[in-house]
Amino acid sequence: QVQLVESGGGLVQAGGSLRLSCAASGRTFSTYVMGWFRQAPGKEREFVAAISRSTYYADSVKGRFTVSRDNAKNTVYLQMNSLKPEDTAVYYCAARVNIVVISTRVSAYDYWGPGTQVTVSS
Repeated sequence: QVQLVESGGGLVQAGGSLRLSCAASGRTFSTYVMGWFRQAPGKEREFVAAISRSTYYADSVKGRFTVSRDNAKNTVYLQMNSLKPEDTAVYYCAARVNIVVISTRVSAYDYWGPGTQVTVSS
């Protein structure tokens, strides 16, 4: 069982920055694929970014968001710069523990955090 807890969400003006953190339990965190997803009201949950030994980004955030991890702290981060109102959503981190290949599919991830709200005002 892997537990995930996100933090760092909040309200920010367009053009601003936020850094989300996701703390994970588990002795083999360094082997997990860690993903970030988001869900806006009335929309499906969508892929944002993921990291294993490499990184992958959705086109909508490429060049603005950066995913990183600190395996010593069992933590993954999402640095979000140049935020836009359309980035407003609940952001979730997720762990894929058995297959060490990045996926953009929600169903590929085994564990999820409760989410943190990010609101970008115009």
